[in-house]
Amino acid sequence: MTVGEVDRGGGHDAAETRYRGLLEAAPDAMVVVNRGGEIVLLNVQAEKQFGYQRDELLGQPVTNIIPEGFAARLIADDLRSTADALAQQIGTGIELSARRKDGSEFPIEIMLSPLESAEGILVTAAIRDISERRQAQEELRRTAKLLELIYESVSDVTYLLAVEPSGVYRFESVNRAFLTATGMAREQVVGRLIEEVLPESSHALVRGYYRRAIEERQRIDWEEVAVYPAGTKVGEVSVVPVFDATGRCTHLSGVVHDVTDQRHLEGQLRQAQRLEAVGQLAGGIAHDFNNILTAIRGYAELARRGLEQDDGRRVDIDEVIANADRAAALVHQLLAFSRQQVLAPQVLEPARIVAGIAPLLRRLLGEHIELVTREAPDTGRIEVDPSQLEQVIVNLAVNARDAMPDGGKLTIELGNVELDAEYAADHVEVTPGPFVVLAVSDTGSGMDAATRERIFEPFFTTKEVGQGTGMGLATVYGIVKQSGGSIAVYSEPAIGTTFRIYFPRVAAKPATLAAPIAARPSARDNETILLVEDEPAVRAFGRRALESQGYTVLEAASGAAALTLAASHEGPIALLVTDVVMPGLQGHQLAERLTAARPELRVLYVSGFTENSVIHHGVPEHDVAFLAKPFSADGLCSAVQRVLDEPMG
Repeated sequence: MTVGEVDRGGGHDAAETRYRGLLEAAPDAMVVVNRGGEIVLLNVQAEKQFGYQRDELLGQPVTNIIPEGFAARLIADDLRSTADALAQQIGTGIELSARRKDGSEFPIEIMLSPLESAEGILVTAAIRDISERRQAQEELRRTAKLLELIYESVSDVTYLLAVEPSGVYRFESVNRAFLTATGMAREQVVGRLIEEVLPESSHALVRGYYRRAIEERQRIDWEEVAVYPAGTKVGEVSVVPVFDATGRCTHLSGVVHDVTDQRHLEGQLRQAQRLEAVGQLAGGIAHDFNNILTAIRGYAELARRGLEQDDGRRVDIDEVIANADRAAALVHQLLAFSRQQVLAPQVLEPARIVAGIAPLLRRLLGEHIELVTREAPDTGRIEVDPSQLEQVIVNLAVNARDAMPDGGKLTIELGNVELDAEYAADHVEVTPGPFVVLAVSDTGSGMDAATRERIFEPFFTTKEVGQGTGMGLATVYGIVKQSGGSIAVYSEPAIGTTFRIYFPRVAAKPATLAAPIAARPSARDNETILLVEDEPAVRAFGRRALESQGYTVLEAASGAAALTLAASHEGPIALLVTDVVMPGLQGHQLAERLTAARPELRVLYVSGFTENSVIHHGVPEHDVAFLAKPFSADGLCSAVQRVLDEPMG
């Protein structure tokens, strides 16, 4: 059948030419089918698309290239109804699979239109190969799926808001992290306004930032604290406006990075740095006061020696000494806080310390407070100064007692614990490893967050004036830190407080705890001591104290003066008593130079800082004789005697 046969009117050659021209010019495959389902016309694109020569398809059933089920629609008995139906479908593409000559199938989009002819109604099918479109769609689906997976797996809270023309913001999508953070289900969020989802306290804030992002047409960042059912979160929020082709903002893309833990660690670090700075200041003040107290107490002690027992002036001098001792105790607490006190660490079983101090604690607490002690059977050993550990427990017990004026329970527990990397990541001053934990818990009034942040600061107290120095917990903090441990506090108002102290666990055997035996000074005639001290009052007091015991004293105000004095002294020098930290030549440098020239010279270091400070200033860690300030005349002479009596190594 030819086009001329389709159009019996005049000029059929011209019509045929025109029609064929249109078919051949079409970018898609064009196939014309008669009521018998035979192909009566096709263009070159159809040949290429299906892999046939034109003669191989003309007169052949259309089912050779398209499915039979669809082909049946082209040859329906009621062709008029078919024509009407096709007329309604003009411009509407139908997607299905077609078949090439080699048997391979490929996706097509087919558009049908009726064609009136002398032979009846024919159907023209415009067939487009949509393989590339399908491939692009599949790639788009894969990309969308990948983006969705990424969107859902991102740990940051991520959301997309639709910005409606009325100015409201509606959640269009949220990721899994959003739902986890808020504790909400997806259907509770998607499609709802921000006012229905976000905490009321943040409504005005976020709307202000959203409005600013749209007006400035750029990303806006801010930090926000939000309280959700799942907990309070601190987030760094970023929101980016999305505009359409007309310039209208249609969406806002938001990301919230959870910095709750980071801010918590930053707070811990700031507190540690603040306490460190206060500790350095306190240590420096304590060092200066030690020099002053050494002179005050020393001279008072010397003055008392010259008085008869019934002399009324002894009472006044005793008061001076007593108050100097009180001041020295306060200085000792400052040194404890600043981790600059002298420690005598021993390997011990902490349960023995707790058991030994329990009777004292019961007297301190009173009958209205119950004391309970518990120990895990496998509690390990620690290396601490036993007297300092006792002070830690006593200070915490007194603090707990004051928090339970109407009675309660104080529980002291001991056990082993492994602090892992995750715990250490949340606590800036902790390193992972095995520890012994000492937990002291009370059922008292508890503390709020503001109080908890300051409890370890020296002189900070919530008690009334005159009822506390504010040094108890500061001393605990210093002792624990100097002993290599860490301390954490957990407290809630009206519930109680728990202090957990972590000491590194050691494998060494415990030492035998023995009470120190005080040595009494004795006269040492004909022995010369070189006393080096840059504080004039301390130096003068030390000379008088030593000379009162029969020693010959050479005194110098500096290391350089001591070298000159020693070089000019022809006789032997039994002992060098030197301050550790001095202007110019330091104590250890002086000792090194003098012992090189005088190998028999013994050395006693004196300082208001800790024994560790001697080591930190270059003195070898072992075989260090050390006397802490403030000291009495008897204390100085006892230390000198002890060093002189020790055999030379």
